[in-house]
Amino acid sequence: MTIPHVDVHAQYAPLIPELKDAFARTLETGRFIFGPEVEAFEREAAEKLGTAETVSCANGTDAIVLVLDAMGIEPGDEVICPAFTFYATAEAIARRGATPVFADIDPVTLNLDPADVERRVTERTKAIMPVHLFGRPAADFSGFGLPVIEDAAQAFGAGGIATSIVSTFSFFPTKNLFALGDGGLISVNDAELAQRLRMLRFHGSAAKKEFLYVGYNSRLDGMQAAFLRIFLRHLDDWNASRREAAARYTEMLEGIVETPEDEDGHVYHMYCVRSPERDRLSAALKDADIGHAVYYQPPLHLQPALRYLGYSEGDFPETEKASRENLCLPLWAGIEEEQQAEVVSVLKRASAIVRS
Repeated sequence: MTIPHVDVHAQYAPLIPELKDAFARTLETGRFIFGPEVEAFEREAAEKLGTAETVSCANGTDAIVLVLDAMGIEPGDEVICPAFTFYATAEAIARRGATPVFADIDPVTLNLDPADVERRVTERTKAIMPVHLFGRPAADFSGFGLPVIEDAAQAFGAGGIATSIVSTFSFFPTKNLFALGDGGLISVNDAELAQRLRMLRFHGSAAKKEFLYVGYNSRLDGMQAAFLRIFLRHLDDWNASRREAAARYTEMLEGIVETPEDEDGHVYHMYCVRSPERDRLSAALKDADIGHAVYYQPPLHLQPALRYLGYSEGDFPETEKASRENLCLPLWAGIEEEQQAEVVSVLKRASAIVRS
């Protein structure tokens, strides 16, 4: 059977009547930029996250850039982040003229390793940016005495996030909470910072007349906010479904590949296994028309655009090993057990060939 890596349509298909109503409602109001839908979504998202306020924006990358700007990160400053994550994390730091300082990951969680972070803190370090990778909450870095910016793009609804002053989210269509387009959000526990973010996302202005900052044009569409309000009501059920599917995978894959350790709060944006024979397993899935993904190869410290930072192969051994071994299997809220069994069957056959 053909199995996609992610089936977003399967998640929103039952909600199409509600989505059409939201579309019609927004057409009637004519409020496509900011407006009541955006304001309502920001309130509802803050309540869901348990944070004081949220500030929406155009996408998850802009969310990081806006936060770095609002927090005064400047050229010459250093921000520590993992080498094993999507390019946007480091790109946003570099876009501000600051220096991304990479640290290695914990081999079990695939998240930023606190011990390696400690080794890389200098007098120029202005913030730490952990990533809640694949929906798994990262370690608590509040004890370092530095601002913590949580890149939670893959982890809306996960336990233990949005606990720092500021966290960023993406609503790219494959995320746990997704838009039917693009969008981003910042959760904020500081009123002054929230106000600065609101001005920065709108050209540095609070009222379109007086401009206090050199800002950006980064706004969440009212239509997307209307859709997100619907999806937000289903998020807990969707995340529970992901956890159930992950548990089935873990049971079925025992002895075939290294599976992720479950823990409270993990919402499985991706179900990522590891194997030294990853490329062979990936080829078998491709031959069977089963969608899957390999992430962060090459990892950030070896990306051409970031070579100026001076890192070399071998600098982050756990990151590089994870880059060679990770394999993300089909997963979405509502994936059928039969589909998962087919994925496992293909991996089991390929694994037996490898061992023979």
